[in-house]
Amino acid sequence: MATFAEKDPYGYDGLTGWKSYRLLRPGRGMYHDIRRRLPYYKSDLIDALTYRTAASIVRMYFVNLLPALAFILDMYRRTDEQFGVNEALFASALAAMVFSILGAQPLTIVGITGLISLFNYTIYDIIKIYDPALYPPFLGWVGIWAAVFHWLFAIWNISDYMRYVTDFSSQSFGMYVGIIYIIKGVEELVAEFTSFNSTQGFLSCVIAILYFGTIYSLENIGRSTLFKPWFRSILADYAYPIGTIFWVGFAHIPGPLKNTNISYLPISPAFEPTLSRNWVVPFWTLPVKWVFVALPIGFLVMLLFYYDHNVSSITAQAKQFPVKKPGGFHWDFFLLGVTTFISTMFFIPFPNGLVPQAPVHTDSLTVRETRLKRFSSDDVDQVEKDVVATSVVEQRVSHFVMGLAIIGTMTGPLLTVLSTMPRSIFAGVFFVVGWGSVESNPILLRLIWLVREPRFIQPSDPLLTIRRSRIGLYVFWQALGVLSCVAISQTIAAIGFPVLIIALIPLRWLLFPKMFTAKELTVLDALTADNEVVLASLGGKPTMPDLKDESGGEKMENGQAMEGVRQRKTNSKDR
Repeated sequence: MATFAEKDPYGYDGLTGWKSYRLLRPGRGMYHDIRRRLPYYKSDLIDALTYRTAASIVRMYFVNLLPALAFILDMYRRTDEQFGVNEALFASALAAMVFSILGAQPLTIVGITGLISLFNYTIYDIIKIYDPALYPPFLGWVGIWAAVFHWLFAIWNISDYMRYVTDFSSQSFGMYVGIIYIIKGVEELVAEFTSFNSTQGFLSCVIAILYFGTIYSLENIGRSTLFKPWFRSILADYAYPIGTIFWVGFAHIPGPLKNTNISYLPISPAFEPTLSRNWVVPFWTLPVKWVFVALPIGFLVMLLFYYDHNVSSITAQAKQFPVKKPGGFHWDFFLLGVTTFISTMFFIPFPNGLVPQAPVHTDSLTVRETRLKRFSSDDVDQVEKDVVATSVVEQRVSHFVMGLAIIGTMTGPLLTVLSTMPRSIFAGVFFVVGWGSVESNPILLRLIWLVREPRFIQPSDPLLTIRRSRIGLYVFWQALGVLSCVAISQTIAAIGFPVLIIALIPLRWLLFPKMFTAKELTVLDALTADNEVVLASLGGKPTMPDLKDESGGEKMENGQAMEGVRQRKTNSKDR
């Protein structure tokens, strides 16, 4: 039976002549993205009438808002208060409105990422060497160039090449993002000690660590066998509001805690920029030479978004989620150029696909059944829990209402509520989001596997079919990529890290076939875009280079070598 991707008319494999060249058929990917998704638009509204949508709205409001405020607090501190709470809310609401209404894949949450925060303050560090006043119009031109490159990539169908991304680079990227977030959390706590006294710094550490422990525990209870299923579900769905409300209140308990006077989130008047300026930045006043200096930086921003946003969309539609409705990478990347351009006009952070939040959104909409498997072992009856994902509530309403809620947060009363939040809460948010990307990342899991005592490893583990030295070599290359990106991110050359991330893709295809056999790559690696509805928008499953078998004689296609890997590998949905 033909797969969804095989039945879809979009693709280039097998074509000859000029029709086989993507650049010569501009707009074809966007056309098919819209044509493929538009018939589902009515059901995207009707299907939202369920409890899972309501629970998802609450969960995603906090999961999107708190990291956005944490990132903007980092930018606030590192750019001499150029960005603040209202800029974060504006950017998040803009992205939510555009992608929930017009996006081909509304499950993909778009907002402020830690990596664009890193980009913004690194650019500021460079520009202030010359003249800090150049920063707003210069960043405006960076956004304009980035938007232009977004549109060109979308029109020329370049998103198709994301089908060549494998877990080698996407796992490395997930680990890198997690480590950067944890570093940001530590930096926020260090700032509490340096800006205030040790008592305030100590209390901030206590709140941040216990906040992390609260969210982590509640979400893990949701995956456990404690209590009844409905109660576990409530604790997991509302972990962020429960933890946030409790620890914000804890900081305001009268007496020694309140008198410690720890720092709180700085706010601005409702719907006004942080600095005393107009919302629209006069980017047209930038000297011409700086306009062209902004061009390569704009290309780097686009390169970051090309990988980050598309991987976010892929993970929101990963195979562990039974998604049925198709997405559209070309059209969504074009829309990302639109939001980047609008953000440029108003001097707000450029929104982008959120790697941790996008799959969390799909996960919050996934309907699961808990089934019991009964079996006998040594004449003793045993029970094993099996949680099966049966469907996903695919709709636009949760993303849209979340955006409306963020707009409402820009009003005076809710900004006042935000001002009661200790800054240390956001350090805890960094730890929650960061550790979530690190804890279940296959890089870490394989490092643990390598030092585990062999007699406690399951005999059916596919890693046992290859030598430990080969596993170690593969993980070494992943770790090298992660550490290189982390290292450059701590310098003024941080704006160049997207090049390193993208370089992992050709490294995988050019170098690894010479270093590893087909069998080894079958166990260690797999295509990141493995869902049929995802592959349809990317032109179908890619044709891979040939790989030698262990004997060095026969060859097999890499695509065949990777077939069926998902059922045998550790799930990598943490990205």
